[in-house]
Amino acid sequence: MSKIETDWSFVNSSEVTPAGFSFAGIAAGLKNSNKKDLALIVAPENSICSGLFTQSKVRASCIEICEQRIKKSSGLIRAILINSGQANACTGELGTQHTLIATKAISELLGINEEEVLMCSTGVIGIPIQIKDLVNNLPDLVKDLEINNFQNAAEAILTTDLVEKKITIETFIEGRKVTISGFAKGSGMIYPNMATMLAFLICDVGVEKEEWDKMISIAVNKSFNAISVDGETSTNDSFIGMNAGKKINKKFLSKIQSGIDIVCQNLARNIARDGEGANCLIEVLVDGAKNNTDAIRMAKSICNSSLVKTAIHGCDPNWGRIISAAGNCGIDFKLEMVDLFIGEFQILEKGKLNKYDSAKVTNYIQTRMNGKYLVEDIVSIALNLNSGQAKGIAWGCDLSKKYVEINSEYTT
Repeated sequence: MSKIETDWSFVNSSEVTPAGFSFAGIAAGLKNSNKKDLALIVAPENSICSGLFTQSKVRASCIEICEQRIKKSSGLIRAILINSGQANACTGELGTQHTLIATKAISELLGINEEEVLMCSTGVIGIPIQIKDLVNNLPDLVKDLEINNFQNAAEAILTTDLVEKKITIETFIEGRKVTISGFAKGSGMIYPNMATMLAFLICDVGVEKEEWDKMISIAVNKSFNAISVDGETSTNDSFIGMNAGKKINKKFLSKIQSGIDIVCQNLARNIARDGEGANCLIEVLVDGAKNNTDAIRMAKSICNSSLVKTAIHGCDPNWGRIISAAGNCGIDFKLEMVDLFIGEFQILEKGKLNKYDSAKVTNYIQTRMNGKYLVEDIVSIALNLNSGQAKGIAWGCDLSKKYVEINSEYTT
C-alpha cells in the first residue's frame, strides 16, 4: 500500500476491489490473437450509473443504447458487457441487432432485466461482432465472475494497448473502508472530448444520481478530456462510473470526488503514455490563467500539437512550437507576461528569451525518453501566464515513426 497526496492509498487490484461488485474476462475467439476479448462487470442491486460518451457524430449503436438505457432507468444499471476486437461501429442495423442479442443473452444468464445491461465495444470500425462466438461463450464468462477478478477484465478490453490500465485506491471515512477502482483501454485515436478509449470506474459508496453525474463530469473534464495521442476522436469512446453501497454524510462527498479524480487522472495518464509508438509522457501545466477552463484548453492545445510531439520525439527544445500551440488555442493572453519552462530549465521570462543551455534541455528530454515507465519518462512543460490564479494540466506523448507503422498496418 502506498500513500497518494491525499489520504487515499493505492492498493493491489488483484486483492481489493469495491464491495459488492464482481468482474470477469475471458477469451471468446473474437480476436485472431486468441487473447482475452470479453469482459463483464456486475453491480449490486440499486447501483447508480453515469456515462459520458463520444462527441463524434458517427457513433456505434452500443453508444446510443447505453445512453437510452441509463436515461430510461434513471441510472439503475446492473451489468456492463464489453467486447474487444470489433468496434461494431458503422455496421448499420446489424450492429444494433448484435448489441441487443448480446445484452438480452447476458441478462437472462444473470437473471436481471435486459434494460439493466449496457454494452461497450472496441476494435476495428466497420466490423460486426462475431455474435455467435460471443453468445456461445457467455456462460463461461458468467462462470468467471469473481469479486477480485479485476485483472482478467482489464486484459479483456485491450486492443493495441501494450499494458493493461487499472487502479484501486482506498481510504477510511468515519471508520468505514471506502474503495474506488478503475480500468481502461486506449492507445491510438486519443483526443480530448473523450478518446478511443473505454474506461470504467466503480465505487462502493452510495451516491444519488444527480450528484454522481456532476462528480463524474468534473473528473472526466480534467482527466480523459485532457489527453491527446494523435488528435483523433473515436466512434466508441465511453466512460462509465458506477456506485453502490451505504450512503455517507454529504460533507464527505468532496473526499469521494478527490478519489474519483485520482483514479481518472491515473488512467488518463496511462492511456496517454501508452500512445501507439510513444516513448514518453508529455505533461503540460498551464498556471496563472484567468480560469481553469482556459488553462486546460491551452494545455490540451500544446499536447495535441503534432509539431510539439515530434519535437519532443527528436529531443529538440523547440520552444517556439510550444508558444505557437498556446497562441492557437483561442485563449487571450499576453506573451510579454509568459514564463515558460521545459523541465527545470526556464526558456522564457516575462516573454523574453532567457539564457539557457540548449544541450542540457536536449539531454533532459533524451533522459526522459529512456526513463522508467511513468516514473522517469515524463517530459514536463510549464507555462505561467501571470494573469490569474487558475491552472490546468493535460497529457500527451511523443509522435514517432512507430506510430505510423502501427496505424499503416492496423487492419492488415
